[in-house]
Amino acid sequence: MVRGKTEMKRIENATSRQVTFSKRRNGLLKKAFELSVLCDAEVALIIFSPRGKLYEFSSSSSIPKTVERYQKRIQDLGSNHKRDDNSQSKDETYALARKIEHLEISTRKMLGEGLDASSIEELQQLENQLDRSLMKIRAKKYQLLREEIEKLKEKERNLIAQNKMLMEKYEMQGRGIIARTSSELDIDNNDDMEVVTDLFIGPPETRHSKKFSPPN
Repeated sequence: MVRGKTEMKRIENATSRQVTFSKRRNGLLKKAFELSVLCDAEVALIIFSPRGKLYEFSSSSSIPKTVERYQKRIQDLGSNHKRDDNSQSKDETYALARKIEHLEISTRKMLGEGLDASSIEELQQLENQLDRSLMKIRAKKYQLLREEIEKLKEKERNLIAQNKMLMEKYEMQGRGIIARTSSELDIDNNDDMEVVTDLFIGPPETRHSKKFSPPN
């Protein structure tokens, strides 16, 4: 039969847990002994059972000596790490200081200071760098000016459109006033007119119409 894979979790059954502990403890002690013999390694193994019982193995004279050696080794490693960290920090600080100094010198040279010790090649490089910087500055300035002009043009177009709308609205209102005034005048004129008709009896040819002007 193929042995099934054991799930790595706490065994709930107390009897099964104790049996498994005994088997694996003996196997672990056996492996520690084989490792020390076959590989000439210093091995120290400490096991406490669930009830607090101690099991130990040491390939040297005693476990405390192995533990002491372990602690000393840990201290040495910690000291080495600290020295490495300090050395790295000093190197980084020095490099940063050099970089700051170089930037300060470059800034003073761009301002026209500290040029006495500069060679012709350094001055030529500085001049080329200033020319490139000036070109970039001018390009940025022209870009900002173009953007500002476009904003002003857009504002002008909006103002023209608003003015046109106001003029149309004003003209529409003016035409409405004129039309209303004309209608009122026509009504007044119609009130002043009077039509007079007479009744005639006889043939059509003898019918005459008379116009009377309205009385004063």
